[in-house]
Amino acid sequence: MASSILRFGVVLGLLSAIGPFAIDMYLPALPTIGEDLGASTAAVQLSLMAFFGSVAIAQLIYGPISDMLGRKAPLYFGLTLFVVASIGCSFASTIEMLILFRFIQGVGACAAMVIPRAIVRDLHTGTEAAKLMSLLMLVFSISPILAPLAGSGIIHIAGWRGVFWAVTIAGALGLVLLGLALPETRPPESRVESSVSSALAGYRQLLTDRHFLGLTFIGAFGVSSFFTYLANSSFVLIEHYGLTPTQYSFAFSINAVSFIGVSQFNGKLGGLFGLARVMKFAVTCFVSIMVLLLAVVLAGFDDLLLIGVLLFFGFGFLGLVIPTSAVLALDEHGAIAGTASALMGTLQFLTGGVIMAVTGLFSDGTALPMICGIAGSAIATFILAQATLRGRRLTEATVQ
Repeated sequence: MASSILRFGVVLGLLSAIGPFAIDMYLPALPTIGEDLGASTAAVQLSLMAFFGSVAIAQLIYGPISDMLGRKAPLYFGLTLFVVASIGCSFASTIEMLILFRFIQGVGACAAMVIPRAIVRDLHTGTEAAKLMSLLMLVFSISPILAPLAGSGIIHIAGWRGVFWAVTIAGALGLVLLGLALPETRPPESRVESSVSSALAGYRQLLTDRHFLGLTFIGAFGVSSFFTYLANSSFVLIEHYGLTPTQYSFAFSINAVSFIGVSQFNGKLGGLFGLARVMKFAVTCFVSIMVLLLAVVLAGFDDLLLIGVLLFFGFGFLGLVIPTSAVLALDEHGAIAGTASALMGTLQFLTGGVIMAVTGLFSDGTALPMICGIAGSAIATFILAQATLRGRRLTEATVQ
């Protein structure tokens, strides 16, 4: 069992990391892209938003299709589309072309971001699922650690276009990995009752399930806090604090290390105390640290080291929240795991996109708007956790 969890965790994590790799690797290049294409900061950030938007929309399609056709066929299609769009990004001569190809790239990457969660549910539930999900996130989180560092190195050698050739290679390797190392986890007999009408019925069922929605939005606002950091940190740390792209990459990676390290305790802590109790504790710590961070910045402290330390610990506790909320949200929906995973991902990405857009409206080059977005998301996560984790059905599900 342990070896099986390890193998699937590594394979699913690497596939899941391809999309985020396409985000994180080009973060250090955002200011350079703006200069090269003669685009404003808002326009360059729109290339990031286009990726998030397409991922959010496409999940609603990939999820049900993976329930109907199996998990592997949609993955092959998505990764192939990702490779083609990545090549298009590398040849973009205007910011409008880059935004278009980033949108298409997101449609392709989406398959490898949503379907692995459904595969986890195909294989396990409860604490075993939490262990696999945490291991998936461990491998998945290689991206925010290594991608910015690799991106800054590639930018130095080959410019920002070289980044997209690198993600093209990553997508091609993902296709090879899919073909050689991942079996089909949704056999034909499990697809018999899956259809467009059943998918629509599944979405109706999920949208009326308060526990599913509560858990989904706990994860959504948690993810939004990190998305806000992701969208703004390169401008704040490079232009406001004067870091080089390489120094920024190290700073960005440190928070990912915290997130990854703490997330690996999910399975063990969930087995000891129950997943719901672990998540409630983690959410409380997460919001406490992020609100303290906001108070520090509002008080006029603009010290990068202090901000970095608080973000490090805050995002560490977030590492207990996101995988646990996903496991609990999918726990009771094994028959429509692809559809449930898709709706969860869509709502999370849409929420993250809205928070990023609102934060971007107030961007003034300082850390304050970014910190406000992060702290506001943390507060919403806490409120939702207090309301959702009171549910009797949820409490019973966590101790299975």
